[in-house]
Amino acid sequence: MRHNKSGRKLGRKTAHRKALMSNLASALITHKKIKTTDAKAKELRMFIEPLVTFAKKGDIHARRQVLKRIRHKNIVRELFDTVGPAFENRKGGYTRITKLGFRDNDCAPISIIEFVDMVSELAPQGETDN
Repeated sequence: MRHNKSGRKLGRKTAHRKALMSNLASALITHKKIKTTDAKAKELRMFIEPLVTFAKKGDIHARRQVLKRIRHKNIVRELFDTVGPAFENRKGGYTRITKLGFRDNDCAPISIIEFVDMVSELAPQGETDN
């Protein structure tokens, strides 16, 4: 039985799953908004929220803890310089998952995961995303 075993396996082995989460987190930090399946979005939320909390602290220990999970220094720099200070007064809940429906070819449930307050700042006035 799976008592007290958190997290989804996503049909992948451990190393592949860790690389997937690192790459999805890197894409989310870079683009502030990504489209993926529901299960991956929910798992990414559990992966990225502690990293944003580390970015809010901003000290060298927090930076090294994030570098253990995301190995790209320029992406970690962007996390600590732009994303962390944007959520300085927020206690948690840095991401939002919006369900879009189902993918055409395999009917997988699709969602958008985005940072809560940052997307509205990035979008120009009068334009919407489709």
